[in-house]
Amino acid sequence: MPRIQAIDVAKRFGRITALDQTTLTIDEGEYLAILGPSGCGKTTLIKVLSGIWQPTEGRILVDGRDVTSQPVEDRDLGYVFQNIVLFPHMDVWHNATYGPWVRDRHREDVDHVGQEVLELVDMLDERGLFPSELSTGSQQKVALARALANHAKVLMLDEPLSGLDARVRLDLRYALRRVVKDLGLTAVHVTHDQEEAMSVADRVIVMRKGKVIESGRPEDLYDHPRGVFTANFIGESNFLEGAIRRIRADWAFVEFRSGYILRVPAGDLREGDPVVVAARPEGLGISKEAFGNVIPGRVENRLFLGATQRLQVRLFTYDLVSVDIPASQSLNTVRDVMVSFPEANILVYPRPYEGLQEALKLE
Repeated sequence: MPRIQAIDVAKRFGRITALDQTTLTIDEGEYLAILGPSGCGKTTLIKVLSGIWQPTEGRILVDGRDVTSQPVEDRDLGYVFQNIVLFPHMDVWHNATYGPWVRDRHREDVDHVGQEVLELVDMLDERGLFPSELSTGSQQKVALARALANHAKVLMLDEPLSGLDARVRLDLRYALRRVVKDLGLTAVHVTHDQEEAMSVADRVIVMRKGKVIESGRPEDLYDHPRGVFTANFIGESNFLEGAIRRIRADWAFVEFRSGYILRVPAGDLREGDPVVVAARPEGLGISKEAFGNVIPGRVENRLFLGATQRLQVRLFTYDLVSVDIPASQSLNTVRDVMVSFPEANILVYPRPYEGLQEALKLE
């Protein structure tokens, strides 16, 4: 399987920079997800990697060979678009086998490939149906089969599930990963859906404003994001702004508005540093004690989420935080609570120079 590299790649449209000096390596057999909000450059990146668009600057290498100027049809890859593109006058079988057929493959080869790819996507029994007779999920499976039929070594997936119903998306995302891993392909999957990226990928890169800002395994990006944008975009986080008042051994003490203090791991922090404390809703709790790593607050809202319930609590620091607790925990009549901040569930970041709200913007 190929190894793909983008070296100092940029793409500009007039005065607009859609992709800004990006360097990236995709290893053999890796399932890579490109994640980010709308307009962040992720679709530009996959189109440049695929050869659909030529970069304004930089190079694309495949196994060390420069393919920057090579057209998409010569790059030995399959591309699945966000908008499902099937021939309406062809049935499932002829849509799936169109690639090998136009390449004048022997009839026996075409039949073998058609059988193979339609079995992979569980569509062999529907081979005689036309696109108009299929659900959107089934149509996207046929589009995937067609991309696989040329025995491409790289699969490019550009928001392939965004137009599907929630349940269909869930089923098809697992089918995509299974097919990629069963065939030993290298896959690049663009999405704005964090859950989708985290569930299918070996590695996720997070993009913002045309740049890759963070990269890592899904569990690492969730548990230990290196920046506030990733902490907010992947999953959910509560953010409190404060300053380091003192450091004792391995602990730092952060002071917030109204004088409330939390103990956090010291790391490289210094006294006086302005910081942002982040904690996920499921990482917080409701304490019966008025001492320890707690801040008092008042419940403003309750949301039922199935196995859990979410409390929206206005802390006495004036910050509004979300706290997820078991649905069985009875707090329906309680308004005043103590929100606990377990040290192991707290992340601390230097306060962004542009301000927290600007650093969290989805653009």
